[in-house]
Amino acid sequence: MRISLAQINPIVGDFEYNLNKILDYTKQASLNKSDLIVFSELVICGYPPKDLLLKKQFIYDCKKYLNLLKEKIKLISPKIAVIIGFPEDNTKEGKPLFNSLALIQNGIIIATRQKTLLPTYDVFDEDRYFEPAKENKAVDFNGHLLGLTICEDILHETSKLAKRRYHFSPVESLVKEKINLLINISSSPYFVGKPAIRENIFKSFAKKYKVPVVYVNQTGGNDHLIFDGNSCVIDKDGNVCIRLKGFEEDLKIIEINDGDVSRRGAPLERPPDVNEELFDAIICGLRDYVKKCGFKKVIIGLSGGIDSALVAVLASYALGSENVLCVSMPSRYTSKSSVLDAEKLASNLKAELKTISIEEPFKAFLDLLRPLWKNTNSQLAEENIQSRIRGLILMALSNQSGALVLSTGNKSEIATGYCTLYGDMCGGLAVISDLPKTTVYKLANYVNKKEKKELIPKNILTKAPSAELKPNQTDEDVLPPYETLDKILNAYVEDHLPLSEIIKIGVTKDIVAKVCNMIDLSEYKREQAAPGLKLTSRSFGYGWRMPIAQRYKETI
Repeated sequence: MRISLAQINPIVGDFEYNLNKILDYTKQASLNKSDLIVFSELVICGYPPKDLLLKKQFIYDCKKYLNLLKEKIKLISPKIAVIIGFPEDNTKEGKPLFNSLALIQNGIIIATRQKTLLPTYDVFDEDRYFEPAKENKAVDFNGHLLGLTICEDILHETSKLAKRRYHFSPVESLVKEKINLLINISSSPYFVGKPAIRENIFKSFAKKYKVPVVYVNQTGGNDHLIFDGNSCVIDKDGNVCIRLKGFEEDLKIIEINDGDVSRRGAPLERPPDVNEELFDAIICGLRDYVKKCGFKKVIIGLSGGIDSALVAVLASYALGSENVLCVSMPSRYTSKSSVLDAEKLASNLKAELKTISIEEPFKAFLDLLRPLWKNTNSQLAEENIQSRIRGLILMALSNQSGALVLSTGNKSEIATGYCTLYGDMCGGLAVISDLPKTTVYKLANYVNKKEKKELIPKNILTKAPSAELKPNQTDEDVLPPYETLDKILNAYVEDHLPLSEIIKIGVTKDIVAKVCNMIDLSEYKREQAAPGLKLTSRSFGYGWRMPIAQRYKETI
């Protein structure tokens, strides 16, 4: 049996686009004499559709395009079969939908199978829309006994909680039927290191049960989620036979003979290092967010600092420098070196740079507000006014041009509230809001190494970080050194460690208490932040659901 793995980038709700993409890949597979082509989870409507699934017309359109697909596949070839993910009407069972797959051949749905393990953690909320399957039976296809599963059904198949909740393991029940091959269709979003984690799960399964695994994952970005693809085939001994590209569409073919897998085509894709993986992920997520939301150009406030420099570089890679407008907005506190660094970076990128001084509007606001402040300390307010003037300028340019503003704050700043609402937080996408400051530096150095030159000027990489909103300001006036801060951030946000455990990583009790208190008190800011690309296992945003009005304080 010859199988094509079709790793595509669907657009949520664009049924016509998704249908045509599916048909194009099916034609290629048919020309290569494939017996079966496998697509990803919910590919017909795109993943994640979220509350579009609550719209009756949306479900009607899913059915309509599934029927169109059946007819058009028959015209391509009556022999080739297609596995497709779709939301299946389930009104008889109470909840209206299953998260399902269909095996289609010659205009007929041969079989459907439903997802059993519905994720309800982090960014997932599938219980909101779907009913779990109560069983999963093997499918006989051309004399091959196939186990057909969806995403979580293999990724958490040994979970005791899953077995207790659903009363059976979907893949173990298939193994008992002595399947020849397990196929899993997925829309598994990325975080750093996740492709390797998934692959190890498949290797363990294949070796344990002596069953090959075909895994097809979605690729591309949708909102804050990035899908890395990295579809693969694992033989029954746990060896990777094929690995599709990361963060790109791809199509590859395998042959299965009596449970043995033989690969065809190009050599095995090499897994990237962590910086390359992160870089590719951000480029993918940024490009798709901009294009799928209907924008063509972006605007970036370029301060001469490391964060805005990295965002400008990433935007230039993702969209082309001709589609990136950089705006330098110096104030009385902006150093000459920062202005020169911003100019040099824009020149290196060949991106347009506009320079707009904020001195006059800043003076006007001070004249307006100082009589109201009288003799009270206005230092923080004056700092934030500068940031908000810059936000206003960027949004005005956006309104006038139709370009999307990219905000440039990193995870360390967003976590501790070291950012200004309606100021530097303005924008339609927070590109690096899930990158700690230390990782920002690593990725910036990776860019220069990749380019084999100082694309990002050396001075930007070496000078002390500063918002430059008052004389001689540095970030360490308010924050501990970023090496220390990011250790605490990782322990508190990603690893969920109590404060009493965090101090064991070599940070003083007072610093841990201060940083974690800043994180807790900044929830109201994060609630109003632009959506950010998810890059770590625990990002702020859709999967972070902390109360704003709360008084819980952890003690050490």
